[in-house]
Amino acid sequence: MKRNSQLSGVLHVLLHMAGEDRPVTSERLAQAMMTHPVVIRRIMAGLREAGYVRSEKGHGGGWRLTCDLKRVTLRDVYDALGRPSLLAMGNRTEAPGCLVEQAVNAALAPAFRDAETLLLERLGEVTLAALSADFHKRFAARGGAHSLEKAHAS
Repeated sequence: MKRNSQLSGVLHVLLHMAGEDRPVTSERLAQAMMTHPVVIRRIMAGLREAGYVRSEKGHGGGWRLTCDLKRVTLRDVYDALGRPSLLAMGNRTEAPGCLVEQAVNAALAPAFRDAETLLLERLGEVTLAALSADFHKRFAARGGAHSLEKAHAS
């Protein structure tokens, strides 16, 4: 099963942006994420609509954070992404005619709901500021100042 890593990727991008004192281009973010700038721009659209980032045009332009990291939770970011599927598992069909599949769905559906509820609750407990603090602690232990290019050095 293919995992959806969109939330993880967006959080990664936001933490890089938090370490920058100037706008960051889609190209620089894409390079750090080893993806295409179009993917970054697509991701940023939902974040812009939620008011977490803004784009600045022209020479020296790019993306800039506009939110208070202490007030934005991982759940908020998840919501801004359009609430992608959290679980890779699910029922084979939602309205089966087969009695066996109905029994299977009856057993699995509550477990899936409980797992999703717990995950969303936990995402709501962690702020971008907490993630940023953890990153900076790890980076300081490695011995350096934050920069987009240096953050990916091993």
